[in-house]
Amino acid sequence: MSGWSAAWTTSPQRPGAGFAPNWSEEGFSDQSARQTVRLSVGGDSLRVRLTNRYGTVPLQIAGVTVAAAVGRAAVRPGTLRELTVDGEPSFAVPPGADLATDPVAFATGAQDAVTVTMYLAEPSGPATYHAQALATTHRAKGDRLADTGGAAFTETSQSWYHLSAIDVTGTAGDGIVVLGDSLVDGTGGTPDTDRRFPDLLARRLAAAGRPRAVLNQGIGGNRVTVDSPWLGDRTPARFDRDVLAQPGVSTVIVLAGINDIAISEIADASPFPVLAPYTEVSADEVIAGHRDMIDRARAAGLRTVGTTLLPIRGSAFSTTRSEAKRAAVNAWLRESGEYDAVIDLARAMGDVLAPAHDSGDHLHPGDAGYRAMADAVDLAAL
Repeated sequence: MSGWSAAWTTSPQRPGAGFAPNWSEEGFSDQSARQTVRLSVGGDSLRVRLTNRYGTVPLQIAGVTVAAAVGRAAVRPGTLRELTVDGEPSFAVPPGADLATDPVAFATGAQDAVTVTMYLAEPSGPATYHAQALATTHRAKGDRLADTGGAAFTETSQSWYHLSAIDVTGTAGDGIVVLGDSLVDGTGGTPDTDRRFPDLLARRLAAAGRPRAVLNQGIGGNRVTVDSPWLGDRTPARFDRDVLAQPGVSTVIVLAGINDIAISEIADASPFPVLAPYTEVSADEVIAGHRDMIDRARAAGLRTVGTTLLPIRGSAFSTTRSEAKRAAVNAWLRESGEYDAVIDLARAMGDVLAPAHDSGDHLHPGDAGYRAMADAVDLAAL
C-alpha cells in the first residue's frame, strides 16, 4: 500500500433489515448503482476499493466508473473515467474479500465530491453495505456507466453498497481514523450535507492549515463488546480491517461504548428489533475493549486518542444504571492516562444535550451538535 492514502472510507456491514428500507438483502441484477462521496483530502490519482466482505459468492462487476459529482445523480461531463482491475473492466470480487481497482489519473482536492457508478449485470446476491450512509445512492435499470445525466437513476436508498474506500496518491500519509458508533456515523444529521463529526473535523484541520484525511469508520448501533448481525462486528473485532489496514493512517480516535452500557436498558421498550441482542455489559468490560484497541494501535505505531461518552440524560438510554456506567467509563478515560490523549466531549457537550445541539432524541446531536463536537477537539491532541 506504499504511496496510497485513504481519503474516504466507510465500514462494511452484513446485509440486513437495518433501521430503514434498503437494497442489501435483495442485491442487484442488471442494475447500475451510483454513489457519491466526499474526499477529506485530494490527490493526483485514485483507486476505488470495493467490498464483498459478507458475500457468499463471487461478486461479478461488469464495470465501474468514477467522475466528478455535480449533484444528485449527475456527473461533470469530461471527467468520467473507466476503472479496471488488472487491466480488465469486468472482474469478480471473491466472497469475504475487498478488492482495489487499478490506479487512474484523477486530480482531486480536499472536500471534492466524486461519484462511483457500478454496473452489476448478473444477480449479485445479498449485498455487503453500509446501512446509515446519510447520503443518497441512486439506482437505474441496465448499464448506465457512461451517463453524465441522472435522469435514468429513478430509485434511491440511504445506504452505500459494495463501496468501502477511495484512496489517493500525492498527499501526506498522516490520516486519522474515527472509530465508533452512530455518533461517528452521523445519525441525527441532515442527509447529503456531509456534516458528520469526522467531516467537520476534517474541515477544521484544513481551515487551520493542517489538512489531514479524517476517515469515518462509525456504524450506527455498534458496540465495543457485542457482535450484532445487523449493527456490525464489535469494534475490537473490526479494528484490524477498519483501522490498521487503512493506508496512510497515523492516528485513531475511538468514540465507542455508550451502546454497550445502554442498549440493555431499552430491551422491553425498543421499537427496533435490529438492536438485539440486548446484552448486559459492565463498565469494566467496555474498558477492557478499549484497552485491547489501544494495545493493537500502539503495536502498529499509531497514536491513540480516546473520547469521553456523550450525555444521554433525557433519552430512552438514560437510567440510574446506565448513567453510573457512563460515569465510570468517562472517569477511566480522563484519569487512567492509557490513551495518548483524550478529547473530553462529555464535558464540552454538558450533562444533557443543549436544545440547539439535540437532534430531538436527547442522544444524537443534530448538525449544530456535531459542529460543537468538532470544535471541541484540541487539534494539538491529534
